[in-house]
Amino acid sequence: MSDRGAFDTDVQTLTRFVLEEGRKAQGTGELTNLINSICTAVKAISTAVRKAGIANLYGIAGSTNVTGDQVKKLDILSNDLVINMIKSSFTSCVLVSEEDERAIIVEPEKRGKYIVCFDPLDGSSNIDCLASIGTIFAIYKKTTDSEPCEKDALQPGRNLVAAGYALYGSATMMVLSTGQGVNCFMLDPSIGEFILVDRDVKIKKRGKIYSLNEGYAQHFYPDVTEYLKKKKFPEDGSAPYGSRYVGSMVADVHRTLVYGGIFLYPANVKSPKGKLRLLYECNPMAFIMEQAGGVATTGSMNVLDIQPTNIHQRVPVVLGSPDDVQEYISICKKHNQ
Repeated sequence: MSDRGAFDTDVQTLTRFVLEEGRKAQGTGELTNLINSICTAVKAISTAVRKAGIANLYGIAGSTNVTGDQVKKLDILSNDLVINMIKSSFTSCVLVSEEDERAIIVEPEKRGKYIVCFDPLDGSSNIDCLASIGTIFAIYKKTTDSEPCEKDALQPGRNLVAAGYALYGSATMMVLSTGQGVNCFMLDPSIGEFILVDRDVKIKKRGKIYSLNEGYAQHFYPDVTEYLKKKKFPEDGSAPYGSRYVGSMVADVHRTLVYGGIFLYPANVKSPKGKLRLLYECNPMAFIMEQAGGVATTGSMNVLDIQPTNIHQRVPVVLGSPDDVQEYISICKKHNQ
């Protein structure tokens, strides 16, 4: 008996996939190098996350990052990994991280043409209870010939060249778009490579799940309250929506992509500008959603159309299945007339 069929000898890896996309677009290979370097960082973070308890990487490191979250050791490790891997690929000139107050300007001898905005470890408050966490990244091209500076990163999401996220769940998955649809890759630990498992993913037109933190209910604006009432107590006799909320954006958005439905982190009385960051949380997720046939809005405008004014700018975000998000938008319009 031959078991040769059990081992794929022509496996579609993420590297191979991006190389093929680059060849079709007649690119220079620089974007492939950059995405490869992010993959290396993600593999290392995945390993660190899996053995965090054993390696004593839990626990607060005693400082707070620029957006007010307490920094855990894994956050710092992940941030260092992503920065070092990207710098060593000679493909970027400006890096924006959730963990660093100012943009990082890459040394002249290591510079390339791309700008990368990232959240190295999203949902890190979930580390201690072993809930899913992730890494989010957004890649832009520098648009000026001047010396690289923080302002170069202030581009609307429409300018994105590529974006994606890694989810460290029951397995490690990388979800990536280079503007030609959304593809999902699973990390195969036996060969240390991301393998293509879902090609050209499309979100359902309507789902059956809503996802938001209802602990803020007393601070919600009337439009959000009305939308939730319609989901819980439908007047047309349809089944009410289920509620799911992990509190880790990557996990909640990934579930929304796979099962359909709507993810909301709207503005409220306590956070009138919203809570999630535009450059490295909302834009990359909005890009992925749109590429998968979904919609991402603030309630009044498309997330990808926002012109950023600050690298850590916060915005409200509602994204997911097109019919669900359009229903939310129409309620917002009614309340804001």
